[in-house]
Amino acid sequence: MSEAFHNVSVGKTANVYFDGKCVSHTVTLADGTRKSVGVILPSTLTFNVGVPEIMELLAGKGRVQVNGGDWQSIDGAMTFSVPENGNFVIEVTETVHYVCHFG
Repeated sequence: MSEAFHNVSVGKTANVYFDGKCVSHTVTLADGTRKSVGVILPSTLTFNVGVPEIMELLAGKGRVQVNGGDWQSIDGAMTFSVPENGNFVIEVTETVHYVCHFG
């Protein structure tokens, strides 16, 4: 995936979840595609999604479990997909930087 987004608008107000353990900003591309860019601080969090998501992890350490499947180690960059109406559990031991691609 690319290193940067060009020609975008960024929401000024942060999306703050789980008492500040996950913080992101919404980014809208010129074609209307919406993404979120943020960090997850050390914690164990469960995310329930409505639409399919591709989680692009850029850095960090921990592990992730999608829809109750096998745990996958996080050690730097990786990508995983979450289906519509799915969920994932993420255990972060070193801050994770991510981009969430919706739909």
